[in-house]
Amino acid sequence: MKGQHPGEYCLMLEGPYLSVSEAEHALRDPFIEEWVEQTGRYRIHNLNEMMITPGVPLGQLGLEMFEERVFQLYSLDPRHPLTERKAEGVADALKRQDMFDEISVEPRWPEDGEEAEQEV
Repeated sequence: MKGQHPGEYCLMLEGPYLSVSEAEHALRDPFIEEWVEQTGRYRIHNLNEMMITPGVPLGQLGLEMFEERVFQLYSLDPRHPLTERKAEGVADALKRQDMFDEISVEPRWPEDGEEAEQEV
């Protein structure tokens, strides 16, 4: 259970991307373009300054392939996990960017009862 926070949420993203790298580019590019339009330049450390929604910088988010063309987006910072409210804010921002076909907010870790059902 180390690193698992009760009440932590993630986003499930479905899109036409075949790798995590492609999905990361699709996720980040619109926010980077917006940043460059506002500031005139971009450096990699700016990812931690780009707020997708209040309290959630772009650089704090990690992406993993969950299954083919489905990706899980979650907080990399264990001190600042995605709450349901923050996850909904990130989902709204991603929907506006229109880079993924389906976006849903889900608990990151299954409940104990769900784990037991899966093991049976």
